[in-house]
Amino acid sequence: MNILIVFAHPERHSLNGALLDVAITALQAQGHEVRVSDLYAMRWKATVDRSDFPDIPTDERLKVASASSREFAEGGLTDDVKAEQDKLRWADTVILLFPLWWFAMPAILKGWVDRVYACGFAYGVGEHSDCRWGDRYGEGTMAGKRAMLVVTAGGWPEHYSARGINGPIDDLLFPIHHGILFYPGFTVLPPFVAYKVDRLDDTGFDILAEQLRERMRTLTTTAPIPYRQQNGGDYQIPTMELKAGLEAPGTVGFALHAAGDDAEITA
Repeated sequence: MNILIVFAHPERHSLNGALLDVAITALQAQGHEVRVSDLYAMRWKATVDRSDFPDIPTDERLKVASASSREFAEGGLTDDVKAEQDKLRWADTVILLFPLWWFAMPAILKGWVDRVYACGFAYGVGEHSDCRWGDRYGEGTMAGKRAMLVVTAGGWPEHYSARGINGPIDDLLFPIHHGILFYPGFTVLPPFVAYKVDRLDDTGFDILAEQLRERMRTLTTTAPIPYRQQNGGDYQIPTMELKAGLEAPGTVGFALHAAGDDAEITA
């Protein structure tokens, strides 16, 4: 299996870097081919601007979506973006490995998404009609590929629980899981989250490392998050609202968009 790890931490000799090494070793031991995009080491440009669209006339107002679509269709995107798109095409599984900073991914990783997910590549694809609203949310360029997050957090697991002050970790990661990964078609696996990492000793790291090795060994067998496909019949088109009565009683918020335990899970 081909596995791409997108790594976003400024210090390679950090806990995140150590977990990257654990993941690579575990995956290669199983015979997988692994490639790493180390964004800080690559000095990845994290902002979208006119330089991303070399062919846009200087007197033309920049409209990112349309400029992105045109340059993607004409092969005019910058070389660094095209290289990352090629890695995504190559990969069977994509792992995003990063620390949770201010309740989100580091800016450099968000910038990777902003630039690599060009219109026509990750969004803006497929038929838009009264029956379909594009190939997205379970369909699209990344359909058939798996993805997961490896995340480190300084807080306690209780801080990220249903009643925890930081909010449930599943809710905090929903924009990434559902929006960045499921939207272009990835089958999304449950995240691997390490808590209280600032207080981790050697014994704690050994336990954590073995837990991560186990997740790497079970990439192909772990049941994914059962998100509802947009064009699978659960949503009204074109309003994209979930049809009434499909959820378990009392379900609200982000949880509406995952089917219940009885749902058929496909990968």
